[in-house]
Amino acid sequence: MDIKEYSGVFVFAECLDGKVVDAAFELLGEAGRLAAVKGAQVTAVLVGPVTDDNVKALGAGGADRVITCGDGRLKDYLTLPYTHVLETIVKTYKPEIFLFAATPIGRDLAPRLSARLRTGLTADCTKLEMDAESGNLLMTRPAFGGNIMATIVCGEHRPQMATVRPGVMQRAESVSDAKPAVVAVAYDAPADADGVEILETVIKPHTKQNIRDAKILISGGRGVGSPENFKMLEEIADLLGCTTSASRAVVDAGWQEKDRQVGQTGQTVRPDLYLACGISGAIQHVAGMEESGLIIAINKDERAAIFSVADLGIVGNLMTVLPSLKERLAQALG
Repeated sequence: MDIKEYSGVFVFAECLDGKVVDAAFELLGEAGRLAAVKGAQVTAVLVGPVTDDNVKALGAGGADRVITCGDGRLKDYLTLPYTHVLETIVKTYKPEIFLFAATPIGRDLAPRLSARLRTGLTADCTKLEMDAESGNLLMTRPAFGGNIMATIVCGEHRPQMATVRPGVMQRAESVSDAKPAVVAVAYDAPADADGVEILETVIKPHTKQNIRDAKILISGGRGVGSPENFKMLEEIADLLGCTTSASRAVVDAGWQEKDRQVGQTGQTVRPDLYLACGISGAIQHVAGMEESGLIIAINKDERAAIFSVADLGIVGNLMTVLPSLKERLAQALG
């Protein structure tokens, strides 16, 4: 393989309900930063719901070019057809870097594609950098349960592929008058190549707001003490019209669901206000919330690491502080 033949940064523009997901725009922002190092082009790959709105949105989000493949058989995500399309695109256009969101679809599609292309894949990245000397992509991800951060290089094969955790990267500023080049690719797989047939799609409704979308998060850690005490956080969240999240210790204890977890092994969040209750401040948790707008920490241990990232710290027993906070909020909010 002559790696010098490969150039540009590609982003898989994943769609849900016919629209490009937020994580794809986060990747476009990061792709623009990486591409600028080499003066390269950013390309979004849109498979399935190819609409003018989606193409325009991708251009506004930072794509210099949009490669599309729209076909009735690609309306719903299927592993084999999508892999076939992306394999064809990569072999034709030879990107140096190909980024996917670490969503269920991205985690299914990216490894299948990397195997077809005989290249490496670094999963669940939290940081991407270009090495100034070699020009290789430095892909950083948590390892050993989040206890260390590993930086991985794919020096001899292309494209360099990574899945990136949603919420980690920043979207680029939208450019409303952007006009990306559009290249249409035909779906040339035989009709029986799908491998499976979708009989029915059942979407499980979410009863709680996705913590990545929340403007305010009331987050609890081991210091909350019990699932019964966690109800106090939920009551405060109800007063503020927001939602709750949790540390890994709370999720492992079964007090909260996995989709509520913040941290390297959970989700990365950037709310305007993050209220950390009884959270010690382990590096694995801090990595998932340190970019929040205002961080308020409540902990009885004045030496807790969470205070090093907090904008405001309250040293005290949660079961004393929280009832008082709830009462004051109720009075203020009428």
